[in-house]
Amino acid sequence: MPIVVVVGAQWGDEGKGKVTDFLASQADVVARYQGGNNAGHTVVVDGTAYKLHLIPSGILYPNTLCIIGSGVVVDPVVLCREMKYLEDLGISTERLAVSSTAHVILPYHKVLDELEEADRLEKIGTTGRGIGPAYADKYARNGIRMRDLQSEESLRRALDVVLPQKNKLLQKLYDHPGFTVDQILDEFSPLGPTIRRLLSDSSLLVETAYRKGQRVLCEGAQGTLLDIDHGTYPFVTSSSPTAGGAAPGLGIGPTRISQVVGVVKAYTTRVGEGPFVTELRDEIGQAIRDRGKEYGTTTGRPRRCGWFDAVMARYSVRINGLTGVALTLLDVLDAFDTLKICTEYEYHGQPLSEFPTDLRVLEECRPVYRELPGWGRDTTNVKHWDDLPEAARAYLQAVAEEIDCPIQYVSVGPGREQTITLKAVF
Repeated sequence: MPIVVVVGAQWGDEGKGKVTDFLASQADVVARYQGGNNAGHTVVVDGTAYKLHLIPSGILYPNTLCIIGSGVVVDPVVLCREMKYLEDLGISTERLAVSSTAHVILPYHKVLDELEEADRLEKIGTTGRGIGPAYADKYARNGIRMRDLQSEESLRRALDVVLPQKNKLLQKLYDHPGFTVDQILDEFSPLGPTIRRLLSDSSLLVETAYRKGQRVLCEGAQGTLLDIDHGTYPFVTSSSPTAGGAAPGLGIGPTRISQVVGVVKAYTTRVGEGPFVTELRDEIGQAIRDRGKEYGTTTGRPRRCGWFDAVMARYSVRINGLTGVALTLLDVLDAFDTLKICTEYEYHGQPLSEFPTDLRVLEECRPVYRELPGWGRDTTNVKHWDDLPEAARAYLQAVAEEIDCPIQYVSVGPGREQTITLKAVF
């Protein structure tokens, strides 16, 4: 049976949580492969909005195994708080597993995140949740992993090794008092029983499900243009949200992956700093923001909004090897008389059809638009392709044509039932 990867194909916030939740109804396993609690997914079920940051969207289905893979950096306090939040709403977390080799976000990571951002001449727009410093420690082979939280003794041993170095950095460079081992133990030790129950070999769980013929859905956080290697560096996240990150992030071979679905909005948004070619700083951009409720699930920050950027989306198709697209928030465009799709960039009088990897070039690009008529009709209750307004179908066909990738799903609202299926992945 297939292993399907769902990726964000823009700058994140594309509606991956809603799409993953929709596809999870047909999956046996949903596995998160990278990122941390800087991600935010909002899933609406029967009018109730569930806000998730670490736990995979499939948790809302009672029989779905949910896995947090080794490629994720985990804040144990946030994880336990999120579990309690779900349990208080009547959602069981009994079928949640966390890789024992996933790295831990410690209190000093969050402090360093804020201090380093304040010290930068060019701000990145970090959420301050310690994700970057935790990944930095991971690759410097100076990290603490979830298995170290199994007992107070093992955590103390790990802290005795790394904390002196972190305190020296905090005290000498930033004039911060640093942390004591006991301070961190006092915060983390009460979480031990919960953490011990969750720990697993995530690679083995996914491989076992695959060999049993079960359906596995792999969920990324953030979006392709925030990828540490292929995004708009340095305005990126600290991991690989592209489809290529799923294999190492879960411990599976890349040949196990059969399909990659990219999630795009019917327009484009971005949070934080960095170039944004189709950004609208006018009343149209504000109208998109208001209609789409474009404020961060995790941070509450207003998102920058603009027309659909097909140049960027084509890049995502290539980088991820997308086999199909799930387009979300089509209903946000119901109110506009004229719509625009950016088909290429203009750079100093020269046309660019491919996304530039040089940030200095991207900053000076201007959008070249293809205009299409709006449809001026509410689409939130549409259940089938043929029932969409003709102009809406034309817009979707234009998007698919410009990015050279078929559209498999169209979302016309936050609810599970507000999803049109053109070609199912399972």
